[in-house]
Amino acid sequence: MNFGTTEIILIVAVLFLLFGATRLPQLAKSLGQSRKAFKEGMREAEEEEKAEQAKIGANAAAPQINQVSDADLEAEMRRRAEANQS
Repeated sequence: MNFGTTEIILIVAVLFLLFGATRLPQLAKSLGQSRKAFKEGMREAEEEEKAEQAKIGANAAAPQINQVSDADLEAEMRRRAEANQS
């Protein structure tokens, strides 16, 4: 979807009519800050995911669910159920 010069001028004119010349710089600034905060949040989420993946990789020696006995699994489920009820 390509916008031509006429469409862009029309959009800018409508924005001036809706918000006024004094509010447009504030609007642009807040939009830029929001975009910056969003990118920062995405970067932090990616770093947390990488750290979690590294942690999971370090815990590779932990027993897998199929290596746990039924009695141990049942005891763990009871413990978690009791912790949720408290």
